[in-house]
Amino acid sequence: MLVGRNDRKTTRHALRIPCQVVREDDFRLVSERSIDVSSGGMLVRSDADVAVGDHVIVAFQATPLGLWFESEAKVTRIVRGRRPGDNGRALGLRFTDMAAISRLILRGHLRRVPPPVPKRSRRIDYAATIQKIAAA
Repeated sequence: MLVGRNDRKTTRHALRIPCQVVREDDFRLVSERSIDVSSGGMLVRSDADVAVGDHVIVAFQATPLGLWFESEAKVTRIVRGRRPGDNGRALGLRFTDMAAISRLILRGHLRRVPPPVPKRSRRIDYAATIQKIAAA
């Protein structure tokens, strides 16, 4: 009867594609491979020295149509690769300046791509669980 909690605004999709992520300050290449993608951001493999809050420029092709998606992004998370199941160091990026039509096309394409396999169990939303029990 426990209710799972989802804090994500957009659904991630397991899409490993080549990409180019360049730091905005010095135009150094930060990453060339995505781990997963959503219409709001992406997780990319990276061993580069970046910090949360750094701004980057992202370019990638995600559809068979050959369209390029380009956006400014902000580093929102650094995965250090220490937990079981982590496949090395990675960066979580949130798109900050993607054109609305590009985001719509990307969202439509990602509907066909499955989500990544969860590495942790879902968090429990205890308040929603209590409300569900009280309503029954």
